[in-house]
Amino acid sequence: MKLSDFDFDLPEDLIATRPAVPRSSARLLVAEGDALHDGVVTDLTEWLRAGDRLVLNDTRVIPARLTGMRTRQSAQGAVSARIEVTLLEPRADGTWAALVKPLRKLRQGERVVFSRDLDATLEAVSDGQAHLRFNCTGADFDAALNAAGAMPLPPYIAARRPADAQDRTDYQTVWARHAGAVAAPTASLHFDQPLLEALAAKGVTFSHVTLHVGAGTFLPVKVDDITQHRMHAEWGRVDADAAAEIAATRAAGGRVIAVGTTALRLIETAARDGEIGPWEGDTDIFITPGFRFNVTDALMTNFHLPRSTLMMLVSALMGQQAIRDIYAHAIDRKYRFFSYGDASLLIPASKKIW
Repeated sequence: MKLSDFDFDLPEDLIATRPAVPRSSARLLVAEGDALHDGVVTDLTEWLRAGDRLVLNDTRVIPARLTGMRTRQSAQGAVSARIEVTLLEPRADGTWAALVKPLRKLRQGERVVFSRDLDATLEAVSDGQAHLRFNCTGADFDAALNAAGAMPLPPYIAARRPADAQDRTDYQTVWARHAGAVAAPTASLHFDQPLLEALAAKGVTFSHVTLHVGAGTFLPVKVDDITQHRMHAEWGRVDADAAAEIAATRAAGGRVIAVGTTALRLIETAARDGEIGPWEGDTDIFITPGFRFNVTDALMTNFHLPRSTLMMLVSALMGQQAIRDIYAHAIDRKYRFFSYGDASLLIPASKKIW
């Protein structure tokens, strides 16, 4: 398979820069096999039934974008430079892997000051990533980062507007619990408390798993032969309770519906041997057409970037021609795309809800 097999033309005016208000009023395109149905997210109460289980990613997005100043002494006096940092992930040695712009203006051992309470020193550079050691850890670091940082909006939004205070709420799920993501599990952004309560009243159940979404989710695929693509790794955990709940739902004949590609990738990682069980670690699972899904019956997800690994994932679930038809319909009906856009519920023909 070639990268061009997952390409399509998207009008720029369909790229959402703000979410629907309220969250659950976003549009929902339900693809049930070959049949397409237009609705809104609150229609999930009509499409799901008692015994179905939604798998939710409870990662919490950290305000990973930082702007600071580096000051260097020279013969002419102090020389300062503006430094922009995007945190990627904590490392085992206590430093943070980060993208730094411009990296050439920062030397090993130099300090960047972000606020009165937060600064970092460059300890090393590896594969284009900086390793930064901050002046505080634990709760002190969390508090200082929350005060100084901004939400790490995806590049296609950040290019159109800066992050602001509203994104602190908009770019976080209502059930966010475990801090560590630098991108949101965006399908989950469509849920609010009234919708969760309505689904629970219908008999739909929920399981929480954790996958810390990394900045690699936005990296382009640079090889034409997709089998040569190296997938980024992200840390995740499926605990014993979630694994048992998912297994019990399948045994009882209920549907397991992943909310977001991150939840899907994680539960399929935990079920690589055919049956789901507790799992924790780094996953670099790469789902392309031909993949065998062991636990996922359906997927709720947003509309993805052309030529992306997520287009390959949804094509694996629904079939390549079906996804082409779904996306052509979405563009024709002017659904909004990407992180703050509208949603789809993808139900393979063999897994119809009704």
